Amino acid sequence: MDNRLSLLSSPYNKAPMIAKAGPEETGTGCLQLEQAHETILKAFPKMHSMLVVRHGKLIFERYYGNHHAGMLSDLRSATKSFVSLLTGIAIGRGEISGTGLPVADTLRHCLSVRSDPQLIQLTLRHLLTMTSGFRWITGNKLGEPLVRNLQRSRRWVPYILNLPVDAAKIGCFQYRSSDSHLLSAILSECTGQDAFSYAKEHLFGPLDITHAAWLPSPEGHSMGHIGLYLTSRDLAKLGICLLSGGSYGGRQIIPQSWLEESFQPQTDGYPAYGNYGYQFWNGRISSQPYRLAHGHGGQQLWLLPELDAAVVFTAESAVSRWKNPRRLIEQHIIPAMNP
Repeated sequence: MDNRLSLLSSPYNKAPMIAKAGPEETGTGCLQLEQAHETILKAFPKMHSMLVVRHGKLIFERYYGNHHAGMLSDLRSATKSFVSLLTGIAIGRGEISGTGLPVADTLRHCLSVRSDPQLIQLTLRHLLTMTSGFRWITGNKLGEPLVRNLQRSRRWVPYILNLPVDAAKIGCFQYRSSDSHLLSAILSECTGQDAFSYAKEHLFGPLDITHAAWLPSPEGHSMGHIGLYLTSRDLAKLGICLLSGGSYGGRQIIPQSWLEESFQPQTDGYPAYGNYGYQFWNGRISSQPYRLAHGHGGQQLWLLPELDAAVVFTAESAVSRWKNPRRLIEQHIIPAMNP
């Protein structure tokens, strides 16, 4: 059976534990959150879950269709943000030297005579900010037709490293899943573990995340651009950790300095999503700063740091057209919160 089909038919797991509170205990209006829920019922037929966290507690949780708190969700491109977090952890532990790490030196054994000489200019930072200059095609809604060619190949890393590099575009943002997958490969090279194994030890374990899956590439690297499956509650726990500067349960899990870099606008992104940091989008919504992990279909983790709030959305991922739940944040969730 295909790995993905096996995963999706796996037995249900019990709901992860998470601290809870009523909305009113955190100064949040319950009526507005219920209005967001009603809007989903009327206008978002593909939605699977909506969770709201504030001041470190889960204050609102709704599931739709046959989905519930124990089910895994396909995070699609929100996977990219996790690869960034793992990279930051590895740098903090001294296993990766820093964002100036040369890509070509680290993956030298995957280069070929067809590899572009411009590769020598590329560093880890170029991959983190999607400014590598690899020749790629990106649509208005982040569609990437070349991803299909990548995923059909037997050796993903050499496929990417054999792409032409446009020298004039090095340092310029273009949304590329190829950059994210190379991050996962570099993490494996530097730590000796695939991203999923590394996450179990250094991120998921400390967050008490026990029910998860991450699909591999044909070479055995965890997919860097998609492939991670988590429950909505565990995604909410990550939100609590990120809002707390990378700490959870009294333990520093992710270096705070890494989060500060990751959440800054390292390069111009796209107006519909925001600026781009290290595999996170960022900007302002309804006058509030936000950080966003985003995946196709509406897999989203919103961080609203000035409100000490996080919002999780999961939805059907195997869709060509979908509604961005962003307006639920603007029209209902932010208005429910008193700064």
